[in-house]
Amino acid sequence: MTGELRLLGIAHGLLLGLLLACPLIAPGLLPWGIDALLLVGGFQLRLADRRFAPRVGAREWVSHIMMAPTRLLRWGAAAVVALIAGRSDMAVSVLLAALVCELLAYPLTNRLVGRITLPSAAPILILLIAALGLPGPSTLHLILSFLTGVTAAMAWLRGPDGEPRALAVVLGGGVAATAAACLFPGTLAFAAPILTVCAAWTLAYLSLLRRPVTPWRLGIAPLRLRPSGIRSPLS
Repeated sequence: MTGELRLLGIAHGLLLGLLLACPLIAPGLLPWGIDALLLVGGFQLRLADRRFAPRVGAREWVSHIMMAPTRLLRWGAAAVVALIAGRSDMAVSVLLAALVCELLAYPLTNRLVGRITLPSAAPILILLIAALGLPGPSTLHLILSFLTGVTAAMAWLRGPDGEPRALAVVLGGGVAATAAACLFPGTLAFAAPILTVCAAWTLAYLSLLRRPVTPWRLGIAPLRLRPSGIRSPLS
């Protein structure tokens, strides 16, 4: 999957950049930015980890880390930003959540529901988003954000890709979540993860949006699948 969803990768980098600027521009947005960073991080990790069978032995638990070890720098950067903002408790929560997600939650999720179908992934995703809206320990909240991203990627991989209708549906979901947060501020805790999931889906769909199929017609030169120096006997 490396390089296939460039829009999502660019957005993740921009999100990290905005998070770094939060202590100076808008400290109040820092918790929401860290939540989004964990969610998109889980989404990208599941897309990149396309193994058909688990590794043998202990390597199964760290193979996704060995695949892209520089990815861990994002969690360290988020913790440093929390420290700069004077939120040492949040920095500790980020590091603990990253440790649990990378070494325990993600390997277990892959083993238990790695090949889950779309009808099963959708209700799990809804339950995770609902749990994110409830009060609880910040470390658990960040772990749930990461797992929400992983489950959202599973649902996206099982759903239709490259179709304008699917893109329209997720765009509508993002607009509805934004409107709900603006009209009813009490729903922000639920609307924020929905908006993040819809934004990740939108960027993923935009990266793979197909052109309309053009029917074959006489008079159009066929596509050559051979080197130019080799001529077909029928040509």
